[in-house]
Amino acid sequence: MELLPWQHFIEQNLYGWVSRETGYRRFREGIIIVGQGNGKSTLIAGNAAYGLTKDGERGAEVYCLANSKEQAKIIYGECCAQVKGSPMLSKHIRITKSGMYYDKTNSKFQPLAADSTNLDGRNVHMGVFDEIHEYKDYKLINVIKGKTKKRKQPLIIYITTLGTVIDGPLMDYYVLGGNILDNIGVIAQRAADRIFVYIDEIDEADDPADPSCWCKANPSLGALLDIEDLKDEWERVKTIPQERSNFINKQLNVFTDIGELSFLDAPTILKNNKIIPIESLKGHLCYGGFDLSSTEDFTSACIEFPIDDKLLFILEHSWVPERKVKVDREKLAWYELERENRLTIVPGEYVQYEMVYEWFEAVRRIYNLHSIGYDPAKAFKLVLEMQNNGFVMNAVRQGELTLTAPMDDLKERFLDGNVVHNNDRMLNWYLGNVKLSKRSANGTYLPTKRSKHRKIDGFSCILCSHTENLRHLATRIPDDNPISTVIRVG
Repeated sequence: MELLPWQHFIEQNLYGWVSRETGYRRFREGIIIVGQGNGKSTLIAGNAAYGLTKDGERGAEVYCLANSKEQAKIIYGECCAQVKGSPMLSKHIRITKSGMYYDKTNSKFQPLAADSTNLDGRNVHMGVFDEIHEYKDYKLINVIKGKTKKRKQPLIIYITTLGTVIDGPLMDYYVLGGNILDNIGVIAQRAADRIFVYIDEIDEADDPADPSCWCKANPSLGALLDIEDLKDEWERVKTIPQERSNFINKQLNVFTDIGELSFLDAPTILKNNKIIPIESLKGHLCYGGFDLSSTEDFTSACIEFPIDDKLLFILEHSWVPERKVKVDREKLAWYELERENRLTIVPGEYVQYEMVYEWFEAVRRIYNLHSIGYDPAKAFKLVLEMQNNGFVMNAVRQGELTLTAPMDDLKERFLDGNVVHNNDRMLNWYLGNVKLSKRSANGTYLPTKRSKHRKIDGFSCILCSHTENLRHLATRIPDDNPISTVIRVG
């Protein structure tokens, strides 16, 4: 087997950088993102065989990891085929039903899945995570990474195409990898120097329909992939929204949402990544909104600051009962979000609405809270209490005629990158969960969630605050405009 140039580049970087003092590898993690059909499995299978036999590690434990055992066996099976096809390797490596063994150093290579019954007791030297775009949480990743600490030069490799899960580990690694490549200092330099990043994707300005840009995401084009075959595939799928989206996602490495009625796609959500220090907004005009849902579920509140005619800043907070966290159907990093002050985990089985009242009390002590928009459903008692304590409360009816215009305006601001939320991961999750009902005959629609456990409460409260903002937009007079105008008559 002869490596292609892009594969040479990866291998030379992963193994070529070593410490002069110790001789150990520089890189401890590798993030490799490349289009479908470019030979990822073949490349990484060779790495697994190397980690098993040539890394100088006694008792090396090498694992191929995936969401399912079937997926994990793909790279493992490729490695078995490589060993059987090599007279040299097949002489020294035993292959059994349970795994692959190199007796000289008492080392082994096995496939493992997230649903494996026992992940404890491992001492990982090399872990290869295949297709992490399917992962919805860090459970398997955290277990395996935690088992490398006793090794002198462990290596964890994540190799994948892009996907549609925008709140999973892949999105985090994609953003982290981009920040490392751009050298913007998001993590300490010594930590960044231990992570190798290789991302093949078309550029943001590229037209997916232009075959001349496809080579950017497909480095094996001309060797493993035929451009004419890809052109034929594009012609077949380009008029079918879901298949077109899948081609752009898997072949061109662009985050997409397969649902054609999604409110925002992943690139749009990611581009709204500006930062405004929250302290700088003290005393600034803002509008509130909340969505109470049911007490056993998510409850959300937010404030929206009109920074100028285009730019908005959104501060959102959610509450969730501890019982829901324990059930964990949403697969969120609950306690990390709580540490980031995006979420409050409430002891017990339900959220007390007094917490929303207390949050707005704290808000109006710091900011110029003009008024609050709210969904009238289930809000009577809280609204009455807030009105009695001086809050200006305005109902936002949850119908198509009320919400379509605010949704259209909000979407335009997101498309232009004019919504700032200081990279709130909880809010990004809500945004990625929103899809639209089909437009009615008069062109109106409503937001709905993509599935039962894809909550949109945080988006619903933003719609309330944004509706309240727009209601007052026409009456606001900029500081540099005169209050009165002279009209010439006659």
